[in-house]
Amino acid sequence: MKDHASNMSPQEAREFQDAVLDIVSQIPKGRVTTYGNIATLAGWPDHSRMVGHILRYSPEASKLPCHRVVNAVGRTAPSWLQHRPLLEAEDVHFLANGHVDMKNYLWKIESFTF
Repeated sequence: MKDHASNMSPQEAREFQDAVLDIVSQIPKGRVTTYGNIATLAGWPDHSRMVGHILRYSPEASKLPCHRVVNAVGRTAPSWLQHRPLLEAEDVHFLANGHVDMKNYLWKIESFTF
């Protein structure tokens, strides 16, 4: 099954969480990346939903720029009312459809070293 922690050993799950938090901590101000990009960089490309769960439920994530993570088309989290204002405060622009202008604000990173 895709995107499920049971595919991972407990150690792999810890390493994945650590990698996710490390990647998010390094997203530059004024840039965004996607849950899928983070999952891929962390070595588990089919686990983008787990990235969202980690960012929502991990206590360590509260100190990170989680607002710089959006979905694949640039949509912000619908239940997080501060998501868009936090990005706008960093001069991230949105398209008419309400999505982040991914062409201009996507953090382009192809590999990551932990």
